[in-house]
Amino acid sequence: MSTTRSLHNKSINGNRKKRVALFQTLTVKSDMSQAIVELSEYNPKWSSEFEIEKAFLIDKIGKWLCGNVEHVGSTSVPNLMAKPVIDIMFGIESLETSKPAIDVMVKNGYCYFPYKGDVMHWFCKPSEAHRTHHLHLVPFESPLWKERLLFRDILRSSKSLAKEYQELKQTLAIEHANDRELYTEKKSPFIQKVITNAHC
Repeated sequence: MSTTRSLHNKSINGNRKKRVALFQTLTVKSDMSQAIVELSEYNPKWSSEFEIEKAFLIDKIGKWLCGNVEHVGSTSVPNLMAKPVIDIMFGIESLETSKPAIDVMVKNGYCYFPYKGDVMHWFCKPSEAHRTHHLHLVPFESPLWKERLLFRDILRSSKSLAKEYQELKQTLAIEHANDRELYTEKKSPFIQKVITNAHC
């Protein structure tokens, strides 16, 4: 094969890969936006459900664990309304060294999405449309790790902030019931304000 033809084929293959990557990104964004936003009253069972899943995760991907496994998100805050989905933050050494864990979790009931792939490996189960768990593989002690724990602990200790956050969530759940990703984005200013104030 001539050098010109070889370069032409490489160019075609490269363009195909770019189109596939773009399609996958758009598909992920579309799929993740489809799940309905529904809030539930706080359920004390959420804590025990986290512990059960934590044990399962340590059994399956414990070799990549660095630091702790933490219950985060609204289900980790007593008396706070939440989507009935257990958010789990699993500490890892780095995104690169933990890549093999993706395949392990996919084979054990989790769906993987390259959502915010620059800061974590993100999964949900049992499906995108119906979720009971979110799994976040996050580098231990990274900025994201620290911010998630800080926000959780502040809500646990401040009833007034927890109440304000709940009221925001209720409003957004009505306004963006059919767009889960936008619902999440609209909460960000409040979350960042709480975190910023905590550092003052």
